[in-house]
Amino acid sequence: MAAYSFLDVLCTIAGPGGTISIGQQEAGVADEGISVSYMEDKNTMVVGADGTPMHSLHAGMGGTCHIRLQKTSPVNNQLQQMFDYQRMSAAYWGQNTIKIDNFVEGDNVTCQLAAFKKEPDFANPKIAGTCEWIFDVGVITEVINAGPAVTSP
Repeated sequence: MAAYSFLDVLCTIAGPGGTISIGQQEAGVADEGISVSYMEDKNTMVVGADGTPMHSLHAGMGGTCHIRLQKTSPVNNQLQQMFDYQRMSAAYWGQNTIKIDNFVEGDNVTCQLAAFKKEPDFANPKIAGTCEWIFDVGVITEVINAGPAVTSP
């Protein structure tokens, strides 16, 4: 029987200004968690006048990474400091690497050449919400559900 827990997810972002652990307990990750999406499809199919299909493989590996934290998460301040540092110069921009691992499921996603898209929207509602940090990612590589990295005796 398969089982999943966010407690098995480890996430780090490393780049100019430091390294931050995002997926560990006490980080205040919101229920919506962390997601990665590709920017474009891998294929375009065109059907000719005679009905013959032609496939075109797209080389792009870019996309976005969304990290959703509770408003009260201390990681928001760490990301804010990293954002402020990186926006001081283009020499620091777009150099982040985000790694998301679930060693129980065997998931491994690496987002390279990542840049902060913007600061999270700011709100102070009656019930505290989330801060969503969005990164534009140049290259996404992933291995999904490869199985546990370590087996029990």
